[in-house]
Amino acid sequence: MQTYLEPTQESGRALFMRGIAGSVVMLNLLRYRAVADYSATPQLAPPTPITGEAAYRLYMEHTMPHLEKSGGKLLFFGRGGGFLIGPSDERWDAAMLVQQSSLTSFMAFASNAEYLGGMGHRTAALEDSRLLPLEESGW
Repeated sequence: MQTYLEPTQESGRALFMRGIAGSVVMLNLLRYRAVADYSATPQLAPPTPITGEAAYRLYMEHTMPHLEKSGGKLLFFGRGGGFLIGPSDERWDAAMLVQQSSLTSFMAFASNAEYLGGMGHRTAALEDSRLLPLEESGW
């Protein structure tokens, strides 16, 4: 089973080639690990094992000040589950909508060294994820 936790160079290039003007909303779909895996960042690991969901909460606590400082905001965070329309064997534990004023501000946020210092919580937390940049189009 292929998993997706980080963007590729190609997907980053394609995002910028879209030429999104104005704000961008990122739709995040998240599937947590049963137990967080801190093997890549043991220095961030809590003293006792925690769930992937708890590790993601640590990631969000670390992330929110950096997101807000960059001009971004959390629009929605909610629990997921099975699809009403979609594959019956696919589930997402949570969905999140994050707005940034522009792709430039998103990239500044995503490359901020202080923010990146807590990314290990996200990696430990997630079994799989999706990130879909959304551009307002109106009717």
